[in-house]
Amino acid sequence: MSLTYGNSSVDRVKELIKYKGFQIPPAELEALLLIHPKIADAAVIDIYSREQATELPRAYVVPLSPVFDDKHGDFADEVMRWVAQKVSDHKRLRGGVVLIRAIPKSPSGKILRKELRALAKTEREDAVKSTRPAKL
Repeated sequence: MSLTYGNSSVDRVKELIKYKGFQIPPAELEALLLIHPKIADAAVIDIYSREQATELPRAYVVPLSPVFDDKHGDFADEVMRWVAQKVSDHKRLRGGVVLIRAIPKSPSGKILRKELRALAKTEREDAVKSTRPAKL
């Protein structure tokens, strides 16, 4: 949806994640993640799954203490299980949990979801490149 004011155009970006007909507000999951004792900051975006033909919530999390590479997966799994215990089934983080150093934010403190979506897209493209067999 695009709104026009005079000569400028302002785009409205949807905030809700639509998982199999359910609406999931990212702010609700972010608020929950921020009360986790080992998380400093968090953001939730939607990623599209072709296999399930729906959007999945994915969390980008900044841990309070640095997580070593071998424990990265363990911490992400711990966060997913913790969230699953506290939310209804359709609000689970089916898109996964990704650990990052900092959540991109505007000078006013608003989460820049556009940058996180671009990051998710590059991650997806890298995964596709690494799993495609070579054509010879």
